Amino acid sequence: MKYVAFFRNLNLGRPHCPTRTEFEAAFLTAGATSAQSFLTNGTMVFAPAPGGRPRVLLSRACALLRQACGLREPAFLRRVDELASLVAADPFGGIDRSDVYECCVTFLHPHSEPLEGLPFESPRRDLQLLRHTGTEVLSVSRKVGNTPGSPNALLEKRLGLPATTRSWNTVVRVVERHAG
Repeated sequence: MKYVAFFRNLNLGRPHCPTRTEFEAAFLTAGATSAQSFLTNGTMVFAPAPGGRPRVLLSRACALLRQACGLREPAFLRRVDELASLVAADPFGGIDRSDVYECCVTFLHPHSEPLEGLPFESPRRDLQLLRHTGTEVLSVSRKVGNTPGSPNALLEKRLGLPATTRSWNTVVRVVERHAG
């Protein structure tokens, strides 16, 4: 079984962030049988050794990354097959994308409270939170002026906990490459 770790505020090679080699090595040293960084945004696809516990492996990899480069950001763990089910549900299928900057999925902290009042549109109308799956929030970002809406900033403020956001296309591409 493959898993994906979505790290918050990790951009490969930036200060307090690993290089691609360090990133993958941390997971392999922590007990993964395979580890592949996906893009440069802190998305890691890995497989634990048979009988290995993915959360324990992730915790070990995070400790190694803290030692190697000072990374202290949280990671949000999902199974690739869970992401495949989310992609198969086509949650953005009915959205008119003519004025959409980006369709997004935000991975929530495990202690996040359920979000009430969805769908929700920000006062600037640059962000629309569409649906809460229990562990993710699906949203649409629009550009107002020079800046698009930030689902991550809004959700972290609203929930008081860290989160991390990826473009929907990133999740689709992870599933295409690693499911099955």
